[in-house]
Amino acid sequence: MRCTRPPFGGVLEGRFVSLEPLTRQLVPELFAAIGHPQIFAGGYGGGPAAYRDTLEGFTEFAESYYAWDAANVHAVRLVGGPHDGLLVGTSTLGDFDVSLGYAHLGWTAYDPRVWGTVVNAEAKLLILGSAFDSGFERVKIQADVLNTRSRAAIQKLGATFEGVARHDMRRADGAWRDSAIFSILSSEWPGIRRRLEERLDSQGGRPVELRQSAQ
Repeated sequence: MRCTRPPFGGVLEGRFVSLEPLTRQLVPELFAAIGHPQIFAGGYGGGPAAYRDTLEGFTEFAESYYAWDAANVHAVRLVGGPHDGLLVGTSTLGDFDVSLGYAHLGWTAYDPRVWGTVVNAEAKLLILGSAFDSGFERVKIQADVLNTRSRAAIQKLGATFEGVARHDMRRADGAWRDSAIFSILSSEWPGIRRRLEERLDSQGGRPVELRQSAQ
């Protein structure tokens, strides 16, 4: 039997990004990165009604949305290049069921200027690696069924689509949300890891460049 334990929430170092525990002190940096209406429009944080356009409002949202006492809520920073150290997003590994070897990778959002870059690929490589190295059998990834961008990104990882959980949770405006459910099993991880590493290799060692923000 594999030994399963939640990964310890330390720093995860990659070639293009590094992950560190998200703390309340980092909320202003996180607001600068993801405090944009187009992120919440896709369903993040409960959808458009959860969006706050001020740091004060975002801080109130963050206080209730993130699992501050968990060790696996990550802040994502760029590594190298002119924007070295810039906080560009967040992602969490949570909802652990150690007896079943189950975890949930989610609560993910990035600065629109790094959409379509290798940032998500390497962040997922680091977080999924920490989960499967810790003995987990299945990692769930889900998205609002209406969020075509997130669903495409999850499929690009190589996760298997399991179906749609209807009326899975409430959006911030009180409406029901349906969730598209994907998963990765430990037996599938070596192949997915290899494809993610090949994608990072295609970057050729060049640091991530910020793109023009999506509107």
